[in-house]
Amino acid sequence: MEIRAITIEREFGCGGSQIAAKLAELLGWTLWDQELTQEIARLTNSTPQAVDQREWKNDPAVYRVFKSFLRGAFEGSLPPTERLELLDARRIAAVSVSAVNHALSGGPCVIVGRGSQYFLRNRKDVFRVFLYASRTSKIHRLITAGIPEKKAIADVDTIDKDRAAFVKKYLKLNWPELHLYNVMFNTEIGDSCVSEMLAYCAQQIPSQQTTV
Repeated sequence: MEIRAITIEREFGCGGSQIAAKLAELLGWTLWDQELTQEIARLTNSTPQAVDQREWKNDPAVYRVFKSFLRGAFEGSLPPTERLELLDARRIAAVSVSAVNHALSGGPCVIVGRGSQYFLRNRKDVFRVFLYASRTSKIHRLITAGIPEKKAIADVDTIDKDRAAFVKKYLKLNWPELHLYNVMFNTEIGDSCVSEMLAYCAQQIPSQQTTV
């Protein structure tokens, strides 16, 4: 069975998006990265910016209180057609599976994160990848990209923890759940090297593999 999609899960700051873009270009496949955020925004009648702020993060306490206040104070008195549809983490989790399946239905593709490794874990035509790097490497990459050092350090130290908490709460799974992946690469060997090896996997492994 030929591979129809490659999912890229990654530690924050290890270059997952850049490698996925290179991989999609090498294969001539469709890239679903920010495009997937746009699809989630469409399904939730919101904006990509709003999804970015909430995606794969637990709702902060103040937001949860505000959401509860709005629903408790107003929603009960509104007609059914005017029910509040607040964009929160639970709602994003619920529609993410639809967005991922929509991406897969469009033909061979590279899908970056958004729970794709979980939602497609039983598909034999999906090759699942996990990318990682050392903390020092991730911080250096972010600083090189123009992120202030203090923010780079804070993001590397917190974003993956937020992601793990989100997956645990809303998908009832652990992150990164390493047994789900076919391969794992340390991106410190170079983006081009990783993307080329993944392209090779996509082109050569299907004829040999019987199970995923």
